[in-house]
Amino acid sequence: MGSAFLLFAGGINSLILPVRGEAEGFSAISLGLLGTGWAIGYVAGCLRTPVLVARVGHIRAFGAMCALAAIAVLLSLVLIDPWVWIPVRAVSGFCFAGAAMIVESWLSERSEKASRGRIFGIYTMVNLAATTAGQMVLTLGDAKGYFFFVLAAMIYCLALLPTAISATKTPQPLTSVSLDLRGLWKNSPISFFAVFMVGVSNAAFGTLAAVYAARMGLTLGDIALFASLPILAAAALQIPVGIISDQFDRRIVLIVIGLIAVLVDSLFLFGGFTDPIMLMGLSAIFGAMIYSMYPVIVSHANDRAAPGTFIQVSGGLLLVYGVGSIIGPAMAGFAMSSYGAPSLFAVAGAAHILLILFALMRLKSTPAVEPLDKGSFKSTPMVLVSTPETAALAADEAELSSDREQHSAPDHDQPPAAETE
Repeated sequence: MGSAFLLFAGGINSLILPVRGEAEGFSAISLGLLGTGWAIGYVAGCLRTPVLVARVGHIRAFGAMCALAAIAVLLSLVLIDPWVWIPVRAVSGFCFAGAAMIVESWLSERSEKASRGRIFGIYTMVNLAATTAGQMVLTLGDAKGYFFFVLAAMIYCLALLPTAISATKTPQPLTSVSLDLRGLWKNSPISFFAVFMVGVSNAAFGTLAAVYAARMGLTLGDIALFASLPILAAAALQIPVGIISDQFDRRIVLIVIGLIAVLVDSLFLFGGFTDPIMLMGLSAIFGAMIYSMYPVIVSHANDRAAPGTFIQVSGGLLLVYGVGSIIGPAMAGFAMSSYGAPSLFAVAGAAHILLILFALMRLKSTPAVEPLDKGSFKSTPMVLVSTPETAALAADEAELSSDREQHSAPDHDQPPAAETE
């Protein structure tokens, strides 16, 4: 319940800001920097929340995160200025990462071996439904008023109630991860490079899709659909992509997805489409591609990872994605201000082309993972709503046991690294 309220309010907040900012005449650069601010706060939240929780406990920390998120969205209403919104959006990113990590650690602690997969699946669907519902709420009113800001703040406050009145035992300390760039690169160069590029492209689209849609003349209802359909399409594609990537070299699957994404980038960039149905159809295909890349990348990295490093590799890649998310919206905002709204897809397309070229280079220089050495594909929620704790919640019992054994070893020596990708 807490997660559903959190994601519902987050869905409203993430869409109302670019829509209202566009209506207020904010530049595309400043609107892009909203995504940069959020990503900075998100990465900081992933790194610092375990320390905060260790000091004050899960319930107090979760309550503080929800209260700060409510204050942030109300402050965005009181002070309608892009240079206020950017740091306030960073506070929102920090609070979201912290609150989500606490929820996921609780679920991970309470889930048993037989129910872990089912709980993770339910959690993923709750988050997906809540985020989409929050965005679609914008179709019911006027973005120029105060209603959606106040509604988001109220629901952020509702999110803290289920945990505040809970009598269950709080879980163990949160999972801590570090940004070990050298180790992640050594484990799998393609995963490292690809997840960074996907962070650039996905964050640019996620932040500025509503701005692009508004500048193409779409109504508020159509803008909400333009932003929501990519999420739903990606969720529908997770299972078939997982089946295919378990049977073939995941790098080839990633290249094919990237090529389709580049094709859609080109259609957005050069097609000159203004029909709402066409634009929403393209956005659904685009979202299905770009949001399917991350789980393929993480699955490939874990195929290459040494035993006992599953959670650290997954959490580290998530932080690399976050670093890419800091850069992407700023680049896209500058491009849109200088060259027009469609240049959003020039930035995304450039990231996808670089990803494909690097993957082709690695494909020629290194062998594929043997089928018997591959782990199973793990459907991953949108990275927008993932944290290092998501990896712990998604892990099966064998992976968790391996990680526990590795980190409880007396000498803490790392095992021999898996063959570099």
